Parts: sequence; structure tokens; C-alpha cells
Amino acid sequence: MTAPPAGPVAGVTYLGVRHHSPACARLVASTIEALRPAYVLVEGPADVNDRLDELLLGHRLPVAVFTSYRDGTRAHASWSPFCDYSPEWVALTTGRRLGAEVRFIDLPAWHPAFADRTNRYADAERRYADAERRYAEVVDRLCRTFAVDNVDTLWDHLFEIQPDDGLAERLATYFDLLRDESTAGDDDCAREAYMARWVDAAATRADGRPVVVVSGGFHRPALMRLAGTGDGRWPDVPRPPDGARGGSFLVPYSFRRLDSFDGYQSGMPSPDYYQRLWEHGPARAADDLTASVVARLRRRRQRVSTADLVAARTMAPGLARVRGHRPPARVDILDGLVSALVDEALEVPLPWTSRGPLPAGTHPVVVEMVAALSGDRVGRLHPDTPLPPLVGDVTAELERHGLGTAGEVRLDLTAPADLARSRVLHRLRTLGVPGFRRESGPTPGVDAVLVERWSVEVPEERLSALIEASGYGATLRDAAVARLAQRAAVVAGDAGRLASVLFDAALCGIADLSGDVLDRVAGAVGAVRELASLGRVLAVALGLWRHDRLFGVARTGVLGAVISSATVRALWLAEGIRGGPAPAEPARLAAVAALRDAVVHAGPVLELDRPAVLAVAGRLAADRGVPPDLRGAMFGLTWALGTGADPVAAVRTAGGSDTLGDWLAGLFALAREEILSADTGPGDGRPDLLGVLDGLVTAMPEREFLVALPGLRQAFAYFPPRERERVAGRLLDRRGVAGSGGALLRTAGDPVLFARGRELDADVEAVLARAGLLPERALSPNGSEAVA
Repeated sequence: MTAPPAGPVAGVTYLGVRHHSPACARLVASTIEALRPAYVLVEGPADVNDRLDELLLGHRLPVAVFTSYRDGTRAHASWSPFCDYSPEWVALTTGRRLGAEVRFIDLPAWHPAFADRTNRYADAERRYADAERRYAEVVDRLCRTFAVDNVDTLWDHLFEIQPDDGLAERLATYFDLLRDESTAGDDDCAREAYMARWVDAAATRADGRPVVVVSGGFHRPALMRLAGTGDGRWPDVPRPPDGARGGSFLVPYSFRRLDSFDGYQSGMPSPDYYQRLWEHGPARAADDLTASVVARLRRRRQRVSTADLVAARTMAPGLARVRGHRPPARVDILDGLVSALVDEALEVPLPWTSRGPLPAGTHPVVVEMVAALSGDRVGRLHPDTPLPPLVGDVTAELERHGLGTAGEVRLDLTAPADLARSRVLHRLRTLGVPGFRRESGPTPGVDAVLVERWSVEVPEERLSALIEASGYGATLRDAAVARLAQRAAVVAGDAGRLASVLFDAALCGIADLSGDVLDRVAGAVGAVRELASLGRVLAVALGLWRHDRLFGVARTGVLGAVISSATVRALWLAEGIRGGPAPAEPARLAAVAALRDAVVHAGPVLELDRPAVLAVAGRLAADRGVPPDLRGAMFGLTWALGTGADPVAAVRTAGGSDTLGDWLAGLFALAREEILSADTGPGDGRPDLLGVLDGLVTAMPEREFLVALPGLRQAFAYFPPRERERVAGRLLDRRGVAGSGGALLRTAGDPVLFARGRELDADVEAVLARAGLLPERALSPNGSEAVA
């Protein structure tokens, strides 16, 4: 394998690579072996240079440098992963072994230049501005020229399965064609200028010995153009601004997280395949992967016969010969396996014909094939690797509370020791640490549950997750506070997720955490745009404020601030709702009910503006431009707050058959108790609301009744079964019929279906009568039969 020619600065050799490419890794190793350079400069985080000994301790790869960053306006996390065949890793290890000075030369991962990416080694087509169009055009032209589906297949065809002779020249030509003179975005221009300063400084100090620069292929042309523009001094490594928090730590990584089929933004798909290619070459990799796929399918109890295996081993080399591959490429193996193992038609395209995660509907056999080529390898850190303080704090907390081993955990939340254990588990769950799954326990909006059940496991991924969670804080408590505050900040306007944050804060122990979380929730309430969504936040906050002695947050001031903010916002949102007849919206009615409960139960303590609530409710109840369910709810709100409202008059003017049921749904949702207490019987001086409703419904022609029936059924569903039975009994009493109201509620079928059947019968008979086929009968105006 020949080394690439030196660049414009004497003695500097630029190697453009594709991240996680075995072919590029081989070129890097052979070039460094041949040149024995003084310096090996690698695209990577320059702030890790003083910890290269830690990076090269002897870990089981894959591992990654994880970087977290938080300041007052931005939170960021990113990874720089390495596997055995990553060219950057090979550059570091080979250079160190041969005595070269090895350095990372890129900006730190927390730098604003990386603000929009979570992976330092993201592919070029995802990163560039002007160059993005050129990249797409060139790749599309090359794919058409070589009759391949996408850039991964193209890359294998040009580089991975080809002999290494001339590899350096082919790679240089390829990347020059992709980049040409096109300009990168501002962020990448800043990175390239910074890396070029490192190159000039190394060239100045090399004393005539070679310098090797290993960077992403898209950067290579730019770095060569920038050669000689530096001042020859080592660049300063940027430091985070004052007040910012963050740092970098090594974390175990996995092949699954490296795989582009799992959403990884860079490098090669199918990492286990390329690991085998790196270790044994393409011919052996093809044979091994075929056997691996078949073994995996058999473990999943998929039927794969010996004949199927023979067919797959025959098909892949045949496809390779047709496509000009020797030995078979990755897609030859996959296509051969599909031809041999999948008999039926496929609903979606094969995933390796494009990039990205597996599409929904992918055939199960294809899913297992992709998983087999991905592999299940998980990295492991060397025992001497420094770990962030959070790891030790969590380990101590788990041991202190007896939660360090796998098993089932039952917690009595009324016992202080178990409540403390619950808070530890919820804080870990909030941070996304795997291995802690709650099977049952308290949920918002239901009666208090005093027992929790958890399933605790100790998965390999726990250490990685804890290291990554360390970006939120050094202790479990601090990290949970920061994570909840971040969730509250980023879900502003999404009331459902705000309610979830609020309840999680209670489960984690608000009293032990920080008012900052609830302050953020209270502030975020102002961004909610829908009354129905806001009601969930108000209901959760009010429930915790009123009743929650269990988690220690009842009557707390920070919860009171959330309730006050949500009450004001709810009134404002309600006044903006307009619309004609429409089905009742239960979520919107629940929000008005939460508003009522806030005024009734928290109003005196929190000094909620009761007159303002009544003024808004009165206006909306009388406004015909407001949807009927909201008008009914607002009238119910005024009645429930004891204003002396006249429900009989309100019902009489509620609307016609198309809106009555929806108006009643709003009324019943807000003033059910007032309705039942008012309707104690005729002659007692209280409003006979049920009698008025009975009269309105009885007077409806049958067709109007059918129009009103769905809305009426939805409205009366707001009464629990026992209360509906009481209403039914009152109807029987009005008609002088003896018996229980329960008998009236139990029917042999759906009453709406009965009504529709009667309507159809009437329509048929009307048609027959008009046709003269029923001369002896006629229909009365309400649709019933009458003798002609």
C-alpha cells in the first residue's frame, strides 16, 4: 500500500478518512508504519489531550468520549466513539506505539461549533451547508454510475472489498470530488481553521520529520488549502465560560449504538460485519456473517434448514460475480440471505437500500438479519479509568438502601425508610438509568396508592448511563433536580409533559429537591396554548397541594405558585375559545372542573381572584359564539360557586336538539352535585331541573330526538351508575310507574341502535306510502303509524 503524497507544507501528509472504515484504518496504520512521523494529529477533542493516557489504558472497545455541558441558556451532550477499526483510534495507538507525539486537534465537543450535533463523527452530508448540495449530487451521480443504491453500498464497492493497492489515491480522489471548492458552514469553517493551526505548529516543530494528519475526508481539502496560514504556535484549548458546568469522561459504548440502522449518524452500518472484515478480511467476513445470521434466526425459532443455508451460501457469491465483487460485499450477503430465507412478498424496501433506522413493517427475518450484522458487543472500561462522582454517589445510595442487587422490591410508602428508597429509585428512573422499572404505584388523578412494586436489574448499560447522567450533577439528588428542571424548560407549552414533570418531581421528593423545578413549571404554564391540556397540569398540582401528605408537598408555596399561574392562564385561554355547535370535549370540561376545584379548595389560601373567575364564566355562559359544552360548563361553574344562578331558565335557553346534549355535558361535568341536591322532588321549593329536561325531551319530534340522543347520552355519562339510577327512578316517579330506576337503565341492546332502527322503519314505510304500496295506512307527523 503506497502512502499518499505530502501536502503543500513540506513533510505533512493528509489522510482523509471515513469514520469507522476498516479500509481507512488500514491506510492509516500502513502510512504511519512507513513514515514513522514525529507527530500524528487526529480529528478529535483537543481538551482530552492531557488525558490520552487514560484513553489508551487498554479498554475493551467500543468506548466513547462523552462530553456534557450546561450553562444558563444551553445544555448539550455529545459522544466521540471509537472501535477497533476506527481510523482515529488506529492513528492514536499506532502513533503512540511508534513513538510519535499524538494529539487531538479539533475543538472541544462543548464548543458552540458542535451545538447542533450529538456525534462528533457525523457523516459529511449531515453537516454541511453549501457542500451539502454538492455531496448529494456527487454521491447520486456515482451511485448511478456504479449501479448501487446508496453511499454505504458505493463505499464498499469502491474501497472496503477492493485490494489496498492504490487505496490512498482513490480515497483522495473521492473526497476531493465530494468537497471540491464548496464552502462549509460557519461552524465547520471554525473547526477547520482551528485544526489547521495545529498542523502548522506541528510542522514547525517536526525538525524535518514527517507529520501525519488524520481527519474526516471532507475536511482534508480544506486543511490542505489552509496550510501555512497559522503562526506556528500551538493553539490554546478553549475553556468553558465562567458559570458553565460540564466535562468529559470515557463511557463504554456498544455496537448497537454504532449502527446506522439504529439511528447512529456516522460511519458504517453493521458494525459486527466490519469488525470481522477488519480482523479476517472480506472473504472470511462473508462466510462468518452468513453463519451468524442463520444461528441467530434458529435461536429465535425461525425455521432455517440446511438447504436454506446452502442456498444462501450459493446465492451471495453468485450476486457478487454479477456485480463485479470478489469477494462478496455486505449487500451481496444480505441480498443472498433474503433470496434464500424470505418466501413472501416484502411490504417495505430492504433497509440496506437506504440509510437510517429500520422502517416500520420490516419483515421479521430481515430484522434479525440486520441485528446479526450489528452484533451485540459492549465495550468495557479498564478498571483504572477515572469515573465521575455521580457513579460513586449512586453506588453508595444503592448500597445504603439495599437496592444494589437484582430482584423484586415492594415498598410501603407510609414507612419512612421505604419512602426514602422509593425516592432513590424514582431519581434513577428520572435520569434514565436502566435496570429500575416500576411495576405499580401512585399515579396522578386516582386515589392514593400506598404500595410500590419495582423490578431491579443490573444491566451492562448501567455504567454508561450513570456516566452520561453525570452531566446533570455530582450527586443523585443534584442530578435529578437538574434533569427535572431541564425537562420543565424544554416542554414549555406541552401541558401533558409538564404534568408528568410535576408528578415526577413529587415522586422524587420535592421537599428534598429544589424549588427551581416547580418555578420552571410555573413559568412554563404561561406558554400552554390549549385549555384542555392546561387542565391536566392544574389537576395534578391541585391534587398534590390538597392531599399529598405522602410525598410531603401538601400546601407548599411552590405548588401554590403553579396553581395560581395555571388558574390565570386557564381564564385567558377560555375567553379565546369560539365556535358553533360541536361535540362536547371531555378534556376541555375537565379543565374547567379543575379551575372550579382550584377556586373552591385553594382560592381562600392562595387568594385566587374569585370575582374575576365569575365574571369570565358569566360572560362565556351567555355568549352564543362559544361552543355549547363550554357555555354549559361556565354556567355550571357559576352555579357551583354559589352565585344563585337560575338553572331552569338556563336549561330552557340552552339551545335546540343539536346542541342541548353538549350544553348539558358541560353543566353536568361542573355542577353534578348541585343538580342532584336541587332535584329532591316537586313542590319543595327547589328548582325542578329534571322536570324541565323531561319536558324538553318529551316534546321533541322523533327526528330531533335522534339528533339529540348521542349528546344526551354523553351528558348523562357524567353521573356515576348509582346517580344515574337515582335520576331514572325520578323519571319513573313522574310517570307514576313503580319499580327501580335500575330496570330503566338496563336494556337488551344499544338504545341508539334501537332508535336508528325505528327511524329506518319509518323511512321505509314513508317511501312505501308515497308509492301507494300501503294505501290503508299513513304516517302521523311524528313518524308513528295511523289508520288512513
